[in-house]
Amino acid sequence: MVKQAIINNSDCKILLDQSKYQNKFDQIQELLGLTEKEKALVLSINKANDPTKKYKEVFISLGGVLSKVYRTEVSPEEYLACTTEEKESKSTGICQNLPGRYSKGIMAMAEENA
Repeated sequence: MVKQAIINNSDCKILLDQSKYQNKFDQIQELLGLTEKEKALVLSINKANDPTKKYKEVFISLGGVLSKVYRTEVSPEEYLACTTEEKESKSTGICQNLPGRYSKGIMAMAEENA
């Protein structure tokens, strides 16, 4: 009951890619109180991204009045510092063990991937 009250009283809803839950999204829609239009927006996230650019999309709803999907793009250095992709995070993890080398290691990796 408390969970439902908190969700219903949240004016700002931010959702990332929900494609894993596409078949169960009706339950999520009901829980979050999303309209059919908002549901369609959420399920459109990352479906038609420009293959020549590196970005992800995010759904933001402000009070149910303004709901849009936005493109988010970070620098290569920011991406490498925050990635959870196993191959890339292992490489940056090596840099973390070297004092003062983490940022230099990320910058070098970003240059290599450019």
